[in-house]
Amino acid sequence: MIDLSSKSILITGGTGSFGQKFAGAVLEKFPDIHRLVVFSRDELKQYEMAQKYPKSRYDGIRYFLGDVRDKDRLLRAFEDIDLVIHAAALKQVPAAEYNPFEFIKTNIIGAENVISAALDKGVKTVINLSTDKAAAPINLYGATKLCADKLFIAANNIKGGRECKFTIVRYGNVIGSRGSVIPLFLKQRKNKTLSITDPEMTRFSISLNEGISLVFNAIEKSLGGEIIVPKIPSFRILDVAKAISPEAEIEYIGIRPGEKIHEEMITEADAVNTIDIGDYLIILPTTSESRRKLYLDFHKGLFVDKGFSYNSGNNDQWLSVEDIRELIKIHINPNFTLNE
Repeated sequence: MIDLSSKSILITGGTGSFGQKFAGAVLEKFPDIHRLVVFSRDELKQYEMAQKYPKSRYDGIRYFLGDVRDKDRLLRAFEDIDLVIHAAALKQVPAAEYNPFEFIKTNIIGAENVISAALDKGVKTVINLSTDKAAAPINLYGATKLCADKLFIAANNIKGGRECKFTIVRYGNVIGSRGSVIPLFLKQRKNKTLSITDPEMTRFSISLNEGISLVFNAIEKSLGGEIIVPKIPSFRILDVAKAISPEAEIEYIGIRPGEKIHEEMITEADAVNTIDIGDYLIILPTTSESRRKLYLDFHKGLFVDKGFSYNSGNNDQWLSVEDIRELIKIHINPNFTLNE
């Protein structure tokens, strides 16, 4: 792994689920890191995080209040920063349908601000966190994240002579994250009834630790402009219900506005630019043949077959009911049992 101890790192959305876990991973590996800036707009979460990771123990940590909508604040925060992890986003699909411009201001204009500030302040590496909902989006949240992805890819074309790379990582549902189905079912099982949108629904699954490993890999092993996608398992929504409360009644409530039955991380249209490097799939930017060869030589990958798509419904890796129960114990509740 690349040594980051002498670097200055900033995490936007630093008090979110990913930001806190990533900060903890960095401090565990590099406790004497030169500087680690937690950038977010939530002062309470910053206060709480500072109790866990105090400056008295970690001399390099900083807590910086700000919003990615505010470019001037980003310019101040990015001073002498080497690496930016852009995790800040509004994410709830129904909220995006009802409050579209709020999502546009944070997820699109905020992304533009991050890019501009990084270029202006000489940041060397920017990693943007994407989502499976950005592939062939049907909801506004996914559309804003697709726009952000396009902005970060294009940023590599406007950097001029600056030594800066912009790379994207894209993954699916994080186990146990806010708004995910497992915590919802764990609450609902007390009433012996679980609400399911559609019995055919599937989703990709990843843990926060796997997401962090993906980001570390992108920091070290990317040229800029790639969308890096991990090969991860899918789960069936009915299997989650069986794993949590097999005796519960199922109430079918229909899919919500902007939801898909299956999620995609790579569409068939993206297949012509997608390579397989083993543990990851990478969507290469549309570029010249000479530049394309540079990516191929660097990643040592092979192009996927024509017509390929990476869809949670046609995946070749699946979580079983027992797998799901084990993941609940590892990532959510170590004392989880079928007996409430």
